[in-house]
Amino acid sequence: MDKLSHVKGPGGLNYLNMLPDFSNNWDLAVAIFIMPLCVQWWSVWYPGAEPGGGSYIAQRMLASKSEKDALGGTLFFNVAHYVLRPWPWILVGLASLIVYPQLSDIQKAFPHLDPRLIGHDIAFPAMLRFLPAGWVGLMLGGLVAANSSTILTHLNWGASYLVHDFYRRFVRPEASEKHYVMAGRLATILLFVASSSLVFALDTAKEAFSLILQVGAGTGLLYLVRWFWWRVTAWCEIVAMISSFGVSVTFLILHRNGVDLGTHRELLATVILTTICWLATAYLGPQTDAGKLVEFYKRIRPFGPGWTPIRVQAGISQAEAVGGRARRQHSTGAGWLVGRGWR
Repeated sequence: MDKLSHVKGPGGLNYLNMLPDFSNNWDLAVAIFIMPLCVQWWSVWYPGAEPGGGSYIAQRMLASKSEKDALGGTLFFNVAHYVLRPWPWILVGLASLIVYPQLSDIQKAFPHLDPRLIGHDIAFPAMLRFLPAGWVGLMLGGLVAANSSTILTHLNWGASYLVHDFYRRFVRPEASEKHYVMAGRLATILLFVASSSLVFALDTAKEAFSLILQVGAGTGLLYLVRWFWWRVTAWCEIVAMISSFGVSVTFLILHRNGVDLGTHRELLATVILTTICWLATAYLGPQTDAGKLVEFYKRIRPFGPGWTPIRVQAGISQAEAVGGRARRQHSTGAGWLVGRGWR
């Protein structure tokens, strides 16, 4: 660690500083500290970190035997995922700063590597050269397993959306099950080909990660607000996903033409534009059937002033709505704050 403290990055950056230098490198401080702390955690949907809840977290909760177990398991996941799991990556990253202080050192160690691939994200695979043969095999197997599981999960997930939620509902609602199985297979192939084509559009892992954040930017707030405001509909979610994807692709095209506004500026712009789009849809787009809203309110009793019109339609007084649920809402709110705080 003492040796690492003498390794300086661009602009004299000390890699052991827990907080960024706000005086000499404001852009970096905004990108890695201010944006995640103030904007990203509530505005960006990312697999496993859905601000308003999602299928990743719901699977764990639904597998629990009680609400208490679901809450405890979800909180444990946040601690294990965000506090414990990153440390092996952090230690390898810190060690790489000693072995390869500059990008030029990586180029010297791998002279046959394409110079266009030399970037900060290449340091981790560069460190794999120090693993013994057996550990290299274990690492390779782990990477293949992690990659395959993620790809297969999302291909099946995407194909189910295309077939069951779109094709079966709107295009061929009366077809046989055999037909839908074949449609699912074709949808899987289509998604695989389409996703694989992104290899030609992205050069680094950082670009891929930034694109994932961009696509989910602005939708996080929507998934939060939907529990507190009756006007949020499925159309709002669809518009939010389409608009964030469109803005992300626009920025990707700009990058290919030499225009780079900075990841944090692009993220903030996507959040603002996406929010404007889904808010406009909430007021101007189709509304959810009033009967469904009343039924939902009676069953869930969502809290907040955004549900007041539905509460009135349901014939439930304010006192009746609040009674008997204060303690549950208090514990739920505290759990949400603790869970998001770890992230």
